[in-house]
Amino acid sequence: MINSIIEQYCPVKLDSEEKAIILLDQTLLPNETVFLEITDTETLWEAIHSLRVRGAPAIGVAAGYGAYLAAINSKAETYEELAKDIKISTEHLATSRPTAVNLFWALGRMEACLKAAEGKPIPEVIETLKKEADNIRFEDEQTCKAIGENALTVLKPNWGILTHCNAGTIATAKYGTTLSPIYLGEERGYNFKVYADETRPLLQGARLTAWELHKSGIDVTLICDNMASIVMKEGRIQACLVGCDRVAANGDTANKIGTSGVAILAKHYNIPFYVCGPLSTIDMNTQTGDDIEIELRDASEVITMWYEKPMAPTDVKVYNPAFDVTDNSLITGIITEKGIAYPPFDKSLKDMFAKP
Repeated sequence: MINSIIEQYCPVKLDSEEKAIILLDQTLLPNETVFLEITDTETLWEAIHSLRVRGAPAIGVAAGYGAYLAAINSKAETYEELAKDIKISTEHLATSRPTAVNLFWALGRMEACLKAAEGKPIPEVIETLKKEADNIRFEDEQTCKAIGENALTVLKPNWGILTHCNAGTIATAKYGTTLSPIYLGEERGYNFKVYADETRPLLQGARLTAWELHKSGIDVTLICDNMASIVMKEGRIQACLVGCDRVAANGDTANKIGTSGVAILAKHYNIPFYVCGPLSTIDMNTQTGDDIEIELRDASEVITMWYEKPMAPTDVKVYNPAFDVTDNSLITGIITEKGIAYPPFDKSLKDMFAKP
C-alpha cells in the first residue's frame, strides 16, 4: 500500500511525450488532488513561488526539468542562441525561492551540463539536458531511500516521532527525507507513532504530512504547533525528525518556520533532534546560519488564506518569515545519504563530502 501511495502522488515528472512537467498542486491538498501540466518556465516560476511544488529536493527536480523546458521551447538555431535562451529562463527561475539551496544546485548542474555539450547539434544538446534532469530525479529517489536507511539506525521500534512541516514523498522525487524512515519502518514492523505539527501559517504538517501518512495507513496524530511541548513532557516523543532547506558549513540549519522552537524544546526534554537532508542541501559556501537569506512572504498567508473572514485587522503589520535557522548546538545529528554527521559539524560535514 505504501509504495502505491508513493507512486500515485509523484510530485514532479515529465509527461509521456516529454514536452511538459506534471506537478502535483500541493496548495489544493488535502481537499483536491490536481496535477498541473507546465509547459513554460514562467508558469513553473509561479508554481515554485506559490508553493504548488515545494520541498527542497522536489524544487531541485522541478528546476532541472525547467532548464529542459527552456531548451525545447527555444527557437534557437545555434548553440550560442540556445545557451542564451536557457540562461535567461534559469536566471529567472532562480529568483522564485531564495532560501532552498537545491534550486540553485540543480540549476548549476544543468548549466554545467549545457557547457559540456557545447559544439554539439541542438537536438543532442536538448537530449543531454533531459538526461541530466532525469538523473537529478533518479538520484534523489536513491538518496531519499539511503537517508531513510541511515535514520533507522538511530530509531527504535514503537518510538513516537515528532515532525514539523512536510519532508515526505511529495516534497521529494520519492520516499521523502524525514518521512523516508517512517515509510521504511512501517514496511519492517517498527510501528512508529508520528506526531505531526500543523506548521503554521501554511499548514504543511496538517495538509500534507498528516494527509500522506494517513493515506498510507501509518499511525499519525496531528497536533497544533504549540502542543509540541506537552507531548514531549508526557513522554510521547522519543525523537524529532525535520527536513532542511539549507544547511550551513557549521551545521546551522534553515527549515520551515517553527523548527528552531521544536529544537529548543527537544533540548529541554533531552530528546534527540535530527535533521534529514541530502548532501545537495548542505551549502559549504555558506559559513553560518547568519549568512542564509530568509524568505519573507505575504501577510495574506497569516490573515486571510485559511479563513472565510479575516482573522486579524487587514491593515495590521505582519512579519511572515518562511524559515528560521536552528543553531547547530541544538542538533543531535544531520542524516544524509552517506551517513550521519555529528558535532562538530564543521568537520563532520566536510568529511561527509569526502566519502566515496
